[in-house]
Amino acid sequence: MEIPSKYEPKRVEGHWYAYWTAHGYFSSKPDEREPYTIVIPPPNVTGVLHMGHMLNNTIQDVLIRRARLLGKNACWVPGMDHASIATEAKVVAKLKDEGINKANLSREEFLKHAWDWTNEYGGVILQQLKKLGCSCDWDRTKFTMDDDMSASVIKVFVDLYNKGLVYRGYRMVNWDPEAKTTLSDEEVIYEERQGNLYYLAYAIQGSDEKVTIATTRPETILGDTAICINPNDERYRHLRGKKAIVPICGRVIPIIEDDYVDVEFGTGCLKVTPAHDENDKNLGDKHNLEVIDIFNEDASLNSFGLHYEGKDRFVVRKEIAKELEEKGHLVKVEQHMNKVGTSERTKAVIEPRLSDQWFLKMEELAKPALEGVLETNDIKLYPSKFDNTYRHWMENIRDWNISRQLWWGQQIPAYYYGDGQDDFVVAETPEEALKLAQEKTSDFGLQASDLTQDPDVLDTWFSSWLWPISVFGGILEPDNKEVNYYYPTNDLVTGPDIIFFWVARMIMSGYHYRGKRPFENVYFTGLVRDKQRRKMSKQLGNSPDALKLIEDFGADGVRVGLLLSSAAGNDLLFDEALCQQGSNFANKIWNAFRLVRGWEVADIPQPEAAKVGIDWYRAKFDQTLVEIEDHFSKYRISDALMAIYKLVWDDFCSWLLEIVKPDYQKPIDTKTFDAVIHLFEENLKLLHPFMPFLTEEVWQHIAERTPEEALIVSKWPKPGKVDTSLINGFDFAAEVISGIRTIRKEKNIPQKDALELFMMNAEGVDNQMDAIVQKLGNLSKLETINSSLDGALTFRVKSNEYFIPISGAIDVEAEIAKITEELNYTKGFLKSVQGKLSNERFVNNAPEQVVAIERKKAADAEAKIETLEKSLASLK
Repeated sequence: MEIPSKYEPKRVEGHWYAYWTAHGYFSSKPDEREPYTIVIPPPNVTGVLHMGHMLNNTIQDVLIRRARLLGKNACWVPGMDHASIATEAKVVAKLKDEGINKANLSREEFLKHAWDWTNEYGGVILQQLKKLGCSCDWDRTKFTMDDDMSASVIKVFVDLYNKGLVYRGYRMVNWDPEAKTTLSDEEVIYEERQGNLYYLAYAIQGSDEKVTIATTRPETILGDTAICINPNDERYRHLRGKKAIVPICGRVIPIIEDDYVDVEFGTGCLKVTPAHDENDKNLGDKHNLEVIDIFNEDASLNSFGLHYEGKDRFVVRKEIAKELEEKGHLVKVEQHMNKVGTSERTKAVIEPRLSDQWFLKMEELAKPALEGVLETNDIKLYPSKFDNTYRHWMENIRDWNISRQLWWGQQIPAYYYGDGQDDFVVAETPEEALKLAQEKTSDFGLQASDLTQDPDVLDTWFSSWLWPISVFGGILEPDNKEVNYYYPTNDLVTGPDIIFFWVARMIMSGYHYRGKRPFENVYFTGLVRDKQRRKMSKQLGNSPDALKLIEDFGADGVRVGLLLSSAAGNDLLFDEALCQQGSNFANKIWNAFRLVRGWEVADIPQPEAAKVGIDWYRAKFDQTLVEIEDHFSKYRISDALMAIYKLVWDDFCSWLLEIVKPDYQKPIDTKTFDAVIHLFEENLKLLHPFMPFLTEEVWQHIAERTPEEALIVSKWPKPGKVDTSLINGFDFAAEVISGIRTIRKEKNIPQKDALELFMMNAEGVDNQMDAIVQKLGNLSKLETINSSLDGALTFRVKSNEYFIPISGAIDVEAEIAKITEELNYTKGFLKSVQGKLSNERFVNNAPEQVVAIERKKAADAEAKIETLEKSLASLK
């Protein structure tokens, strides 16, 4: 195969991805090998590839490709989440554009539109992941609305209901007025917002007295059904048993007493609105208060809103404040910082709302999940700082509201046959429901048409919490071959923002339904931020187009760029320059390969420098491999990449290839060439998980390979015994070579001009490195001497002094002038530093660190003066 002059990512990536897919390398079936399993965090079916996905899936692909090289049966299950709220919103918007109102459609008609939209637009992200090089088993792709996945969800709901863990309750819930559905507590994001505290005067019935109450939500006074005072508050003791009149609506409400009231907050008087505040609802239950809901489902006011009916709550807030002021009920307004709950999905301000909903009891499910992470260490979180986050949530867990007022999702399998609170049955199918209803009512004349299924659907997370089990059919067939082989999975790679939504709940379902952890390790990635540490978002316009990055820098360049800027659990400060660095690295490897393949090979003796250089690189490779294994064991993926990067760029390209490179227009010996090619192949194996396309391309250029010999299914290297003496010897020799190169650079001595090098002291010198020093330093002579050499340039490495005779190599007079000038400057510098140090006020008053820095400056200057004086003496 002809080697192109440049690495061409676009051509290479399409070619090798098609090759890998055609030969089934990503495919996994249970066999005798050890399984290594990852389930993808299913992206929303509405999603397109963004930087977070790129980072997360690059890490997963690195882990899965390495497992494949380790000889494991690597299985990476891809899939998508049906994302109830997001998808329904997209479909509703599309219908609106077509002039269709969802309210005018039947459920079946709407779901047809939803499936049409999903089939047309959904799944784009999975195709984009292929561009990144993700080696998922695409034949296993699952969707949370697949028939078998939905059947698993329904089966679990029925099972948990029969166990008494799922129940229906009339409770205060988080209502998203934009999506028009309830949300779980975890889907509510609290934000600090600047608002107002309105002080309102309520008249006391039968007197001229008024009582002032502070509220952040004046529009809700129309739902007030009591005023509450603290029984220990002397200021309001005289109001016991009296009644107050709500401004504007004129409703007469009781004044009740409860020590719940904080006497320090506001005026110490509390308006009680049981329909619109959870704490008020608790007070209402305790004191048998009327509940008046003033809002429609879109948070506009209903008929209880009087003349504000139909207007949005925030519009009413401004208008009612003005009316209260005009009517003399508004005492004052103060600015007030308020914690406001917002919808994680739509960003709408959440409205507390009373509603019949379905809940899952969490306390019993949480216990084994808490123990598995924090007591038995059955599951490990990386980084471990997330242990405390996990503990806090699990120890304060609340029942999970699992019903949503949507149509897209798994419809709750509860069937109603009457108007009573308990007139329903729960069953997997309508047929089973009818049978249960007949038995429950003893009415065997009951027909299927007499049953009405609950219109709500289950929370999307109620399907994805089963993901590691359901993708292998483990709910419907708990003892099937696949789930028994692949479950528990090995690693989960995800973001810390869904530790509660998803990770903790999967752990709960895993222990409950399989009696085993769903995965062994959880690797939390950081958030991708821009250089200014801002979170990437469409609104800020700071999120790069992921596919354009791949087009500009190649998939391997982007993968390397992302990982070079990422550390486990820490936010990633993304800079396109890092992708350029990744692209440069790919070009460096490509050019190194072209260099090696361009050498003529001959059956000639192996030079000593090449032999020693190869032995050194093998030792360095083994040492780095041990370091890489340690990084992988601790999920320090970026550190593993950096270790490989330095090994290949510095040790292989910059050192080894220079050591073995034949002289101009001369051949290289066969033994060295074969060894270099072998080491190149070993490098490619380490690089492959990070840079799959480039490495496969080079691998296939090195030799003709059968499909069984492709790099993707080769063997990960095993470390040999690390020869540290070789590594230390080379490190010392590299400093000597660097000293020679510095003198050549400073004195403008061309590399082609051979030099002589004399060494005094010779401590810690590994003589087997002499051949390398001679070659890379272009030395005609390398000898040890017992005393200083006059008329020579010098440099030091550790305690050894090296001399390079300068006869004819440089202009002596010019060198003397240059050194004299530098010597005079350094003496002047030393004098100024010593002046500072002789000033007692400075030494006594300056910080200790500052004084220490000045003393070091003086010591460095003295050492430099000594070296310059020696150099000057040797030239005269």
